[in-house]
Amino acid sequence: MPKPKNPVASVKIMITTTATVREYLDRLVKEGLHGKNAAEAAERVIARYIEGLVREGGLQRIIPPELK
Repeated sequence: MPKPKNPVASVKIMITTTATVREYLDRLVKEGLHGKNAAEAAERVIARYIEGLVREGGLQRIIPPELK
C-alpha cells in the first residue's frame, strides 16, 4: 500500500554542519529508524526536537494553514 501524501506543504532548506554531526546522522541512518540518508535523518531529528520544545512549552504550536 502506498504511503499517503502529506497534507502539509514541504519547503527545502540547506544546512552546513561539521563532519562529526554528519557521522552521527549517518549512524542514525544505519540504525534504520531515521530515514534513508543523512538529510532525512537531520529532518527527523530537527522535527523531534521541535516537537519536544512545543510539548514542554518552549515554543508555541503552529497549525499549518492547510490543516486549519
